[in-house]
Formats: sequence, structure tokens, C-alpha cells
Amino acid sequence: MNVAIHVYRAMRDVVQAMDDVLPGKLEITREGIVHDMISPNSPHELTRLGLRKRLEKTMPMEIVAHTGKPDVEDEFAGIMRRPDVVVIAWADMDIPGSFDPRTLVAAIEVVSRSNPDNDWVGKMRDYPLIGIPIYAIFDPRTATGAVLTDIHSTPDGPRYATRKDFVYGEDVTIGDWTISTDDLPRYKD
Repeated sequence: MNVAIHVYRAMRDVVQAMDDVLPGKLEITREGIVHDMISPNSPHELTRLGLRKRLEKTMPMEIVAHTGKPDVEDEFAGIMRRPDVVVIAWADMDIPGSFDPRTLVAAIEVVSRSNPDNDWVGKMRDYPLIGIPIYAIFDPRTATGAVLTDIHSTPDGPRYATRKDFVYGEDVTIGDWTISTDDLPRYKD
């Protein structure tokens, strides 16, 4: 067995063992395990819920804006992520284990107060690497965000070629669906 896969599986075992012990969520990147603190009923969770509900109003029944488990995993890339919202076909959810990132329509993240670089840097690097075609970021710290698309090759690996920034209050298009960002919660100082 490849040493990198062996190390990845050991990290995944640690993450799964700690899931119910530590608050927040644990993810795996090529750099190691990332711990992101999230408090329930915070602007983070309320934004996640609001985005899911807004998207599902615009989507056909066979597409879902899913919040929760399972993970999105590419074992060979050594990456396991837990997007706040995944846009995926209902049929692609009916599998054992983690979602294949290449089946996702989009991954949506709400920037956490405790670790904003995880969303703005780490996931911006990892999501195109594992083939997620659309990455949308909502940042309650600044009431801004971005939608990234069009994966292309670079010397540093696959990256998103197109970035559309927005401010809360504007409509945002994620894939084929446009939603309002009016009244999304913000972090308080």
C-alpha cells in the first residue's frame, strides 16, 4: 500500500474517532488535520440553513442542497472535507460512505470566525484539486463572498479560473440557481 494513503487512512481514523468528542468539525488536507470551531445557532449555522433553504426553493426535486454528513473525500489526493452545504443530485447521495467530490455540483462554505483561512485559502486550493466544479464562499465577518468556477491547470495544480465577488444584498448565482443574499446573518464584533 502507498505510504501516503496509509498515512491518510490513519488520519481519517483519528478524525472519525474524535467526531463526537470535539466541538466543531475536523477535516483532512495534505498538510494534516484541520480543526474548525463552529458554535450551534451562530450566524455561521443560520447562514448555512438559510442558504440551503433558498437554494432548494429554486432547484428541481432531483437536486439537493445538503447540509450534514457524509464527508466529501478523495482518498488518493489525501483530502477529506466537510462542506457546509453540498449541491448534489439525489441519486448521487445514495451511496455507502463519503460522497465522491466529482459528483458534486457545488460546495458552499460559510467562513468561520475561528479559522477563515481554511475557507479562503485551504478549500480554495483543495476543491479544484479534487474536482468540485463550483465553490461558493459566504463570509459573515465582512458580508461579502465569492463564487469560483472553471477549473484549469496551473503549475501549482488545478485552480479556479473565474471568480465573481459579491456583497450581501446582491443576488448570487451558484450553478444554474440564483438566490438572494438579503438578510444573511453577520458576526457581531
